[in-house]
Amino acid sequence: MTKYKEYFNKMLEENKDVFDKFAKLHVDYGMDEEKYQEEFNKEGAKVLAIIHEWEDRLCRQSEKAGFGNYTTNLAEKFQAEVKSHFSLIDHIGIVVTPFNLKKIKLG
Repeated sequence: MTKYKEYFNKMLEENKDVFDKFAKLHVDYGMDEEKYQEEFNKEGAKVLAIIHEWEDRLCRQSEKAGFGNYTTNLAEKFQAEVKSHFSLIDHIGIVVTPFNLKKIKLG
């Protein structure tokens, strides 16, 4: 198994409760974005913090081993693995404001 997939699986194992809750919310959000956007942003912020922490761990390990010029590709592969499991991860942080039309008074 490749290193980035190994780190991804460890991340899921060590944060099982958070990711299980987010996986369920991810499905709900896919069905009704407007209804779940606020909760998706809140829980998603926690998930993103964990993902960035594990991405840093992965890249730090490679830099220590002398492969610093490969860390960009490694980070991209790790993020691709995240997106393969959570396709709507990029929707975290979206702020939705309701669209209103002002009435025009004629004459």
